[in-house]
Amino acid sequence: MTMPVSHDMDFLAARLHGRRSRLAEGVRLDELCRVRTVAELARSLYPEERLRSAAELQRHMVLELALELTGLAEELTGPAAAFLAWQRTRLQLENLKVMARGFANGTPPDRLRPHLAALPADLDLDLPALAGAGSFDAFTAAVPSEPLRAGLEAWRGAWNAQPRPFVLETALDYAYLRELLRRAGRMTGAERDDARLLAGHEAGAFQLMLVVRGVFHYAIPRESLVGVILDGSALPAERYAAMLAANDAAGAAALAVGRVVEAVSGDAPELEVQTWNRYLRLANAAFRHGQMGAGAAIGFAAIRRVELANLITLSEGLRIGMDARLLRARLIPRSGEEVPVV
Repeated sequence: MTMPVSHDMDFLAARLHGRRSRLAEGVRLDELCRVRTVAELARSLYPEERLRSAAELQRHMVLELALELTGLAEELTGPAAAFLAWQRTRLQLENLKVMARGFANGTPPDRLRPHLAALPADLDLDLPALAGAGSFDAFTAAVPSEPLRAGLEAWRGAWNAQPRPFVLETALDYAYLRELLRRAGRMTGAERDDARLLAGHEAGAFQLMLVVRGVFHYAIPRESLVGVILDGSALPAERYAAMLAANDAAGAAALAVGRVVEAVSGDAPELEVQTWNRYLRLANAAFRHGQMGAGAAIGFAAIRRVELANLITLSEGLRIGMDARLLRARLIPRSGEEVPVV
């Protein structure tokens, strides 16, 4: 007899809550910050594996998340499954950014390959075509996802004005987020609001950092960014336009308060930290709201993304011998900041 869908979803939610209890956050994250070497960190996380270098550990963690997202998407159906499945592309996107830097700088594929994350075969890239692309059109054509290719087209003007890696990497982020928002908008049921909040926040954080870094650091012409609108972003089109017109980075960031950040303080890296803190709060809320499996899976996937970012930061800090207190201060949430977990 076929098990009812509601029973399946309850079982999935129960499994995710059990998995959540084993994540590297809170007290466990504090404990991991006290280890002394990358090898010790790897043994703490994966006692049955032999991972000695930071690069090996990071590749293992990224692949684990990719496979976990694959499994979650396969347990869901319809728009919720499509929303989670697209988040696997975020991992592929990081490899595409490596290739974008290679294309912009003329770096041979063999020198880029060690910097690529290991991913499932369906997320593989055509490395020679991407690295050897002779034009924006050729690079775009070699990108394996139609939504990413379509989104890149919106950045042709910015690329023509300043053909530099930052523009191409940002174009890829924009293309990914545009599709993420589209998939969130197609969802139904209780989990739709949480999915839209998470996707909208991620889009708003992207737009905030685009203005702060792109306009005020990289001097990207404002007029080339005017049309970069993301429908469903936490920053509506008129707010984004006002940010582009601001006189300085602080003035632009002030327009994001209450939508993407809680306050304006510090430089661009500190602003980015604030966006991550808010993202984690939204993820925790989505996980708490997700009594059925789909909502819990959406919140869990976002929490796992923060966990991965923290563990990569931790492994890099150990690799260069960073003091434990300084290292903990770089993680999300910042030490001493309260972020509910249940």
